[in-house]
Amino acid sequence: MVLKVFFPSCCSSAESGILIGRWISEQNSAVILAVVHFPFIPVQVKQYLSEVQRVTKVSVSVLGSWSNSKQEKEESLSEFLEDLGTIFSHEPWIQISKEGDSKFWSCSTLQKHSNSPKEEEIILVYYDQRKVMLSHLHPPSDTATSTDHQADDASELSAIFDTVAKSRILFMTDRYDDGPIKLTHWQSDGVEASIIVELMKQASVPACMLLTFLLSLISGVCRSRVLKFWPLSFLWSKLSTCEQLGHRLQHLQVISSNKKAENQTQLMRKANIFVSLLIDVALGILLMSWLYRKNRIGHLADTLIPVADHVAEELQDLLQWLMGAPAGLKMNRALDQVLGRFFLYHIHLWISYIHLMSPFIEMILWYVGLSACLGLTVALCILSDIIALLTFHIYCFYVYGARLYCLKIYGLSSLWRLFRGKKWNVLRQRVDSCSYDLDQLFIGTLLFTILLFLLPTTALYYLVFTLLRLLVVIVQGLIHLLVDLIDSLPLYSIILRLCRSYRLAAGVKFRVLEQQDGKPLRLLMQINPLSYGSVVQTYRLPTYSCYPKDSWASLCKKLFLGELIYPWKHKGDKQD
Repeated sequence: MVLKVFFPSCCSSAESGILIGRWISEQNSAVILAVVHFPFIPVQVKQYLSEVQRVTKVSVSVLGSWSNSKQEKEESLSEFLEDLGTIFSHEPWIQISKEGDSKFWSCSTLQKHSNSPKEEEIILVYYDQRKVMLSHLHPPSDTATSTDHQADDASELSAIFDTVAKSRILFMTDRYDDGPIKLTHWQSDGVEASIIVELMKQASVPACMLLTFLLSLISGVCRSRVLKFWPLSFLWSKLSTCEQLGHRLQHLQVISSNKKAENQTQLMRKANIFVSLLIDVALGILLMSWLYRKNRIGHLADTLIPVADHVAEELQDLLQWLMGAPAGLKMNRALDQVLGRFFLYHIHLWISYIHLMSPFIEMILWYVGLSACLGLTVALCILSDIIALLTFHIYCFYVYGARLYCLKIYGLSSLWRLFRGKKWNVLRQRVDSCSYDLDQLFIGTLLFTILLFLLPTTALYYLVFTLLRLLVVIVQGLIHLLVDLIDSLPLYSIILRLCRSYRLAAGVKFRVLEQQDGKPLRLLMQINPLSYGSVVQTYRLPTYSCYPKDSWASLCKKLFLGELIYPWKHKGDKQD
């Protein structure tokens, strides 16, 4: 049977002593956590290990002895180390010794209480204790999609990583402590600490309490009945700026909460939200500083009105072209003139509205620019809402054309069923047979003929305004894709993967160090980091859906039948 001993590489130069760690009997493995070197009192060691076991919930015990013959030349040392096995009574008792300057180590086991001791093959695996303790193994073992051998390997690795991660309190004692026990582990030269980090932790407590109080007030105002009345409720549910502000308000509540993260996933989520907010606000402040420099707000306001006039003039020319003979098509003259004049009147109203608002445009943009300090995503959402307001006449044209075209399509389909002796059963939602008299067939024929010959004129207007509406939707969609990218991208995880790749472990790999007959096989365990795609997929933050997610087939069906596409930005559920 193979015995695997996981030995921390930081203890390779430790003085002689005893090995403490965890014995995993199911896997016949020993995870060495530290070396207790001489002098020590066995009773105090047992008391210390029981205290560690009570706090960490890890069965830590004395697993064997460690001999560094480079520092200790006494021949009686090996016999003394063997005798320690009777005091601590662990079965099997592991003996590891470093043979002077030789690169080979000896490792053996003693089974004093066994009647028939078996010769075991020993594999000595070195691991970086600090990296294993700080890393988080991804993903957890999934026995449904993996073989039994792979599941066993994953469970063994998970046990090793959990053992080292839960033994943090053991690493708080170093060789310079005044206590009776001297340990060697990855923090033997002194506990790692940062005065700046500790001061920031202390200062963040009152700041988080104040932020939590302010956020509770804002949340109370948002949930009040005042916002549930029309038109405030309508604007809150339709404007993307309100959606983004509500989304960021939830993020602030998460990171300012006093509740401690229960696991690594929640901790990473808080860190990703914090970094996302920080970068978002930094980019917003940069945008705001650029807008208010060199009077760019005034130049933007002076450019906006001519652009709106130019768009209105282009729409007027387009309608004049449709009221003639567009592309040589023969249109219904009466309906063409009615629709053209109707839309021209709406353009005239829109131009009057724009010129009425022109004296206030610069002031509005000046105050809107201040909102960039809330984040780049808020500024982008405001830009999307401004585009929606500036193209509201195009939206109205599209709705008028789509409703008229949809009415004719459904009318033609209903009259076509009449010719075939069919009707639509509203109660059962199906087509049933039906008998019609001569008057019904005559009226149906007249209506079908009228609708059929009026359809090309209506379809042309619908096609033109649908293309314009799709252009606006594409621009808004690109803006919202950028907002969702900033909101959902796990920036902290990506930075962690770039700078500290061992923190996000996908698995491990083993490299053979030395192999010789009669000596234990020595392996070096190295951490395989997660790929960047897996990091984004695992830690991607939830976001809200900007628009209903339709397939291409469903979208084409809606366009053909004249159903409205994205009539308003509506409030959707969060999408992972």
